[in-house]
Amino acid sequence: MTRTSRRLAALSGLVIGATALVGCAPTAFPPAPTTPEETTMSDDQTPAEIVTAATTAVFGDRDLSAIDDYFGPTYTQHSTLATDGVEGLRALAGSLGDDFRYEPARLIADGDLVMTQGTYFGFGPDPLTGYDVWRVEDGKIVEHWDSLTPVVTETVSGRSQTDGPTEVTDLDKTTQNKELVTAFAEKVLVGADYSLLTDYISTEQYDQHNPEAADGLAGFGAAVEKWAADGKNLAYKQVHQVIAQGNFVFTRSEGDFGVPSIYNDLWRVQDGKIVEHWDVVIPVPADLPHSNGVF
Repeated sequence: MTRTSRRLAALSGLVIGATALVGCAPTAFPPAPTTPEETTMSDDQTPAEIVTAATTAVFGDRDLSAIDDYFGPTYTQHSTLATDGVEGLRALAGSLGDDFRYEPARLIADGDLVMTQGTYFGFGPDPLTGYDVWRVEDGKIVEHWDSLTPVVTETVSGRSQTDGPTEVTDLDKTTQNKELVTAFAEKVLVGADYSLLTDYISTEQYDQHNPEAADGLAGFGAAVEKWAADGKNLAYKQVHQVIAQGNFVFTRSEGDFGVPSIYNDLWRVQDGKIVEHWDVVIPVPADLPHSNGVF
Protein backbone atom coordinates (compact mmCIF):
# COMPACT_ATOMS: atom_id res chain seq x y z
CA MET A 1 0.00 0.00 0.00
CA THR A 2 1.38 3.43 -0.96
CA ARG A 3 1.79 6.29 1.50
CA THR A 4 -1.14 8.10 -0.12
CA SER A 5 -3.32 5.00 0.06
CA ARG A 6 -2.52 4.58 3.75
CA ARG A 7 -3.48 8.19 4.38
CA LEU A 8 -6.76 7.77 2.51
CA ALA A 9 -7.57 4.60 4.39
CA ALA A 10 -6.94 6.44 7.65
CA LEU A 11 -9.11 9.33 6.46
CA SER A 12 -11.97 7.01 5.60
CA GLY A 13 -11.82 5.30 8.97
CA LEU A 14 -11.59 8.60 10.80
CA VAL A 15 -14.56 10.28 9.17
CA ILE A 16 -16.78 7.22 9.47
CA GLY A 17 -15.79 6.82 13.10
CA ALA A 18 -16.35 10.50 13.86
CA THR A 19 -19.83 10.37 12.38
CA ALA A 20 -20.71 7.25 14.31
CA LEU A 21 -20.06 9.14 17.52
CA VAL A 22 -22.65 11.81 16.82
CA GLY A 23 -25.07 10.28 14.27
CA CYS A 24 -25.60 11.12 10.56
CA ALA A 25 -26.76 14.07 9.75
CA PRO A 26 -31.75 31.61 -10.15
CA THR A 27 -31.66 33.39 -13.13
CA ALA A 28 -29.42 36.20 -11.82
CA PHE A 29 -26.61 36.36 -9.31
CA PRO A 30 -27.82 36.93 -5.74
CA PRO A 31 -26.62 40.40 -4.68
CA ALA A 32 -23.21 40.22 -3.03
CA PRO A 33 -22.99 42.82 -0.25
CA THR A 34 -19.85 44.93 -0.02
CA THR A 35 -17.39 44.08 2.74
CA PRO A 36 -14.27 45.89 3.95
CA GLU A 37 -12.23 43.25 2.06
CA GLU A 38 -13.88 44.23 -1.24
CA THR A 39 -12.11 47.04 -3.03
CA THR A 40 -14.22 49.84 -4.56
CA MET A 41 -13.29 50.55 -8.16
CA SER A 42 -13.62 53.66 -10.31
CA ASP A 43 -17.05 55.25 -10.73
CA ASP A 44 -18.05 53.65 -7.40
CA GLN A 45 -18.32 50.21 -8.99
CA THR A 46 -17.10 47.25 -6.98
CA PRO A 47 -15.36 44.29 -8.66
CA ALA A 48 -18.57 42.26 -8.15
CA GLU A 49 -20.62 44.89 -9.95
CA ILE A 50 -18.09 45.09 -12.79
CA VAL A 51 -18.06 41.31 -13.29
CA THR A 52 -21.85 41.09 -13.16
CA ALA A 53 -22.26 43.93 -15.67
CA ALA A 54 -19.58 42.50 -17.97
CA THR A 55 -20.86 38.92 -18.05
CA THR A 56 -24.46 40.09 -18.46
CA ALA A 57 -23.56 42.35 -21.38
CA VAL A 58 -21.20 39.99 -23.20
CA PHE A 59 -22.74 36.58 -22.51
CA GLY A 60 -26.33 37.54 -21.71
CA ASP A 61 -27.03 40.39 -24.13
CA ARG A 62 -24.37 39.13 -26.59
CA ASP A 63 -23.02 42.65 -26.94
CA LEU A 64 -19.43 42.11 -28.11
CA SER A 65 -18.76 45.85 -28.07
CA ALA A 66 -19.03 45.69 -24.27
CA ILE A 67 -15.77 43.71 -24.19
CA ASP A 68 -13.83 46.92 -24.72
CA ASP A 69 -15.79 48.59 -21.90
CA TYR A 70 -15.17 45.92 -19.28
CA PHE A 71 -12.07 43.91 -20.26
CA GLY A 72 -8.38 44.58 -20.76
CA PRO A 73 -6.68 46.05 -22.66
CA THR A 74 -4.35 43.43 -21.14
CA TYR A 75 -6.42 40.31 -20.47
CA THR A 76 -4.58 37.20 -19.26
CA GLN A 77 -6.48 34.00 -19.95
CA HIS A 78 -6.08 30.76 -17.97
CA SER A 79 -9.20 29.06 -19.33
CA THR A 80 -8.88 25.69 -21.03
CA LEU A 81 -11.26 26.92 -23.73
CA ALA A 82 -10.16 30.36 -24.96
CA THR A 83 -7.03 31.88 -26.42
CA ASP A 84 -5.27 34.75 -24.68
CA GLY A 85 -6.30 38.40 -24.68
CA VAL A 86 -9.47 40.29 -25.48
CA GLU A 87 -9.42 39.03 -29.06
CA GLY A 88 -9.54 35.47 -27.79
CA LEU A 89 -12.51 36.40 -25.62
CA ARG A 90 -14.16 38.14 -28.55
CA ALA A 91 -13.72 35.05 -30.73
CA LEU A 92 -15.15 32.76 -28.05
CA ALA A 93 -18.15 34.97 -27.30
CA GLY A 94 -18.81 35.49 -31.01
CA SER A 95 -18.86 31.74 -31.65
CA LEU A 96 -21.68 31.01 -29.19
CA GLY A 97 -24.95 29.81 -30.69
CA ASP A 98 -28.41 31.23 -30.17
CA ASP A 99 -29.18 28.50 -27.62
CA PHE A 100 -26.38 29.63 -25.30
CA ARG A 101 -27.36 30.83 -21.85
CA TYR A 102 -25.84 31.03 -18.40
CA GLU A 103 -27.65 30.24 -15.17
CA PRO A 104 -25.87 31.90 -12.22
CA ALA A 105 -25.82 30.31 -8.79
CA ARG A 106 -23.41 32.22 -6.53
CA LEU A 107 -21.04 35.16 -6.53
CA ILE A 108 -18.51 36.16 -3.88
CA ALA A 109 -15.95 38.94 -4.00
CA ASP A 110 -12.71 39.37 -2.06
CA GLY A 111 -10.43 42.28 -2.87
CA ASP A 112 -9.76 42.31 -6.62
CA LEU A 113 -11.00 38.72 -7.12
CA VAL A 114 -14.56 37.64 -7.91
CA MET A 115 -15.73 34.03 -8.00
CA THR A 116 -18.87 33.10 -9.92
CA GLN A 117 -20.55 29.70 -9.87
CA GLY A 118 -23.18 28.66 -12.37
CA THR A 119 -24.24 26.48 -15.28
CA TYR A 120 -23.64 27.02 -18.99
CA PHE A 121 -26.17 25.79 -21.54
CA GLY A 122 -25.35 25.58 -25.25
CA PHE A 123 -21.60 25.69 -24.62
CA GLY A 124 -21.43 22.10 -25.85
CA PRO A 125 -23.70 19.10 -26.32
CA ASP A 126 -24.40 18.90 -22.57
CA PRO A 127 -24.84 21.58 -19.88
CA LEU A 128 -21.61 22.42 -18.07
CA THR A 129 -21.39 23.64 -14.49
CA GLY A 130 -18.44 25.14 -12.70
CA TYR A 131 -16.53 28.15 -11.52
CA ASP A 132 -15.04 31.28 -13.01
CA VAL A 133 -12.56 33.51 -11.20
CA TRP A 134 -12.10 37.06 -12.43
CA ARG A 135 -9.43 39.59 -11.40
CA VAL A 136 -10.34 43.24 -11.66
CA GLU A 137 -7.85 46.08 -11.83
CA ASP A 138 -8.54 49.80 -12.42
CA GLY A 139 -12.17 49.11 -13.30
CA LYS A 140 -11.42 46.42 -15.91
CA ILE A 141 -11.34 42.62 -15.86
CA VAL A 142 -7.70 41.73 -16.55
CA GLU A 143 -7.40 38.01 -15.74
CA HIS A 144 -9.63 34.91 -15.80
CA TRP A 145 -9.54 31.28 -14.62
CA ASP A 146 -12.26 28.64 -15.01
CA SER A 147 -13.14 24.96 -14.52
CA LEU A 148 -16.24 23.37 -16.05
CA THR A 149 -17.64 19.85 -15.85
CA PRO A 150 -20.79 18.17 -17.24
CA VAL A 151 -23.93 18.45 -15.14
CA VAL A 152 -24.80 15.23 -13.30
CA THR A 153 -28.55 14.73 -12.97
CA GLU A 154 -28.50 11.87 -10.46
CA THR A 155 -26.22 12.34 -7.44
CA VAL A 156 -25.55 10.16 -4.42
CA SER A 157 -26.72 12.81 -1.94
CA GLY A 158 -29.76 13.81 -3.99
CA ARG A 159 -28.41 17.37 -4.05
CA SER A 160 -27.48 19.05 -7.31
CA GLN A 161 -24.06 20.52 -8.06
CA THR A 162 -25.35 24.05 -7.51
CA ASP A 163 -28.44 24.00 -5.25
CA GLY A 164 -28.50 25.05 -1.60
CA PRO A 165 -28.11 28.40 0.17
CA THR A 166 -26.99 31.34 -1.97
CA GLU A 167 -27.25 34.32 0.40
CA VAL A 168 -23.98 35.81 1.59
CA THR A 169 -24.32 36.25 5.37
CA ASP A 170 -22.02 36.74 8.38
CA LEU A 171 -20.03 39.48 6.70
CA ASP A 172 -18.40 40.32 10.02
CA LYS A 173 -16.91 36.80 10.05
CA THR A 174 -15.30 36.94 6.60
CA THR A 175 -11.72 37.08 7.91
CA GLN A 176 -12.39 34.42 10.55
CA ASN A 177 -13.99 32.06 8.03
CA LYS A 178 -11.22 32.64 5.50
CA GLU A 179 -8.59 31.80 8.10
CA LEU A 180 -10.51 28.66 9.09
CA VAL A 181 -10.76 27.30 5.55
CA THR A 182 -7.18 28.31 4.69
CA ALA A 183 -5.89 26.40 7.72
CA PHE A 184 -8.09 23.42 6.80
CA ALA A 185 -6.82 23.42 3.22
CA GLU A 186 -3.18 23.68 4.22
CA LYS A 187 -3.20 21.28 7.17
CA VAL A 188 -5.77 18.67 6.14
CA LEU A 189 -5.96 18.76 2.34
CA VAL A 190 -2.34 19.60 1.48
CA GLY A 191 -0.73 18.41 4.71
CA ALA A 192 -2.88 15.23 4.76
CA ASP A 193 -3.25 15.43 8.57
CA TYR A 194 -6.72 13.90 8.67
CA SER A 195 -6.65 13.66 12.45
CA LEU A 196 -7.58 17.37 12.34
CA LEU A 197 -10.58 16.85 10.05
CA THR A 198 -13.27 17.35 12.71
CA ASP A 199 -11.54 20.51 13.95
CA TYR A 200 -12.79 22.13 10.76
CA ILE A 201 -15.77 20.14 9.40
CA SER A 202 -18.94 19.81 11.46
CA THR A 203 -19.73 16.32 12.71
CA GLU A 204 -23.42 17.25 12.88
CA GLN A 205 -24.01 18.68 9.40
CA TYR A 206 -21.99 18.34 6.21
CA ASP A 207 -24.22 18.85 3.15
CA GLN A 208 -22.50 17.43 0.10
CA HIS A 209 -22.87 18.50 -3.55
CA ASN A 210 -20.12 16.34 -5.03
CA PRO A 211 -22.15 13.99 -7.28
CA GLU A 212 -20.39 10.87 -5.97
CA ALA A 213 -20.54 11.53 -2.23
CA ALA A 214 -23.38 11.25 0.27
CA ASP A 215 -24.06 13.81 2.98
CA GLY A 216 -22.08 13.75 6.20
CA LEU A 217 -18.54 12.76 7.05
CA ALA A 218 -19.44 9.09 6.64
CA GLY A 219 -20.62 9.78 3.09
CA PHE A 220 -17.39 11.58 2.32
CA GLY A 221 -15.34 8.73 3.79
CA ALA A 222 -17.17 6.15 1.69
CA ALA A 223 -16.57 8.23 -1.46
CA VAL A 224 -12.84 8.52 -0.63
CA GLU A 225 -12.64 4.74 -0.32
CA LYS A 226 -14.33 4.24 -3.68
CA TRP A 227 -12.13 6.80 -5.41
CA ALA A 228 -8.98 5.17 -4.01
CA ALA A 229 -10.17 1.76 -5.22
CA ASP A 230 -10.60 3.29 -8.68
CA GLY A 231 -7.04 4.65 -8.62
CA LYS A 232 -8.11 8.24 -7.92
CA ASN A 233 -6.37 9.16 -4.69
CA LEU A 234 -7.47 12.50 -3.28
CA ALA A 235 -4.19 14.46 -3.25
CA TYR A 236 -3.85 18.23 -2.91
CA LYS A 237 -0.42 19.76 -3.57
CA GLN A 238 -0.85 23.54 -3.44
CA VAL A 239 -3.63 26.04 -2.77
CA HIS A 240 -3.43 28.82 -5.35
CA GLN A 241 -6.44 30.99 -4.47
CA VAL A 242 -8.64 31.58 -1.43
CA ILE A 243 -11.63 33.87 -2.00
CA ALA A 244 -13.94 34.59 0.92
CA GLN A 245 -17.00 36.66 1.61
CA GLY A 246 -19.10 36.12 4.71
CA ASN A 247 -20.16 32.49 5.08
CA PHE A 248 -18.69 31.34 1.74
CA VAL A 249 -15.04 30.50 1.06
CA PHE A 250 -13.72 29.29 -2.31
CA THR A 251 -10.39 27.53 -2.81
CA ARG A 252 -8.68 26.71 -6.09
CA SER A 253 -5.93 24.16 -5.74
CA GLU A 254 -3.47 22.04 -7.66
CA GLY A 255 -3.21 18.31 -7.09
CA ASP A 256 -3.80 14.82 -8.39
CA PHE A 257 -7.00 12.82 -8.76
CA GLY A 258 -5.69 9.89 -10.75
CA VAL A 259 -4.12 12.48 -13.05
CA PRO A 260 -2.86 16.05 -12.46
CA SER A 261 -6.00 18.00 -11.60
CA ILE A 262 -7.54 21.36 -10.72
CA TYR A 263 -9.54 21.28 -7.48
CA ASN A 264 -12.27 23.90 -7.18
CA ASP A 265 -13.97 23.78 -3.77
CA LEU A 266 -16.67 26.05 -2.37
CA TRP A 267 -17.22 25.78 1.38
CA ARG A 268 -20.04 27.19 3.52
CA VAL A 269 -19.11 27.97 7.10
CA GLN A 270 -21.52 28.23 10.00
CA ASP A 271 -20.67 28.79 13.66
CA GLY A 272 -16.98 28.17 13.09
CA LYS A 273 -17.29 24.87 11.18
CA ILE A 274 -17.62 23.86 7.52
CA VAL A 275 -21.20 22.63 7.01
CA GLU A 276 -21.56 22.44 3.21
CA HIS A 277 -19.39 21.72 0.19
CA TRP A 278 -19.60 22.12 -3.60
CA ASP A 279 -16.79 21.22 -5.98
CA VAL A 280 -15.56 20.67 -9.51
CA VAL A 281 -12.43 18.60 -10.12
CA ILE A 282 -11.08 18.51 -13.67
CA PRO A 283 -7.87 17.17 -15.25
CA VAL A 284 -5.16 19.62 -16.23
CA PRO A 285 -5.26 19.52 -20.06
CA ALA A 286 -2.18 18.33 -21.87
CA ASP A 287 -2.53 21.22 -24.31
CA LEU A 288 -3.83 24.76 -23.78
CA PRO A 289 -4.78 27.44 -26.33
CA HIS A 290 -2.34 29.83 -24.61
CA SER A 291 0.95 29.75 -22.66
CA ASN A 292 -0.35 31.09 -19.32
CA GLY A 293 -1.04 27.78 -17.57
CA VAL A 294 -4.21 26.94 -15.67
CA PHE A 295 -3.08 28.36 -12.31
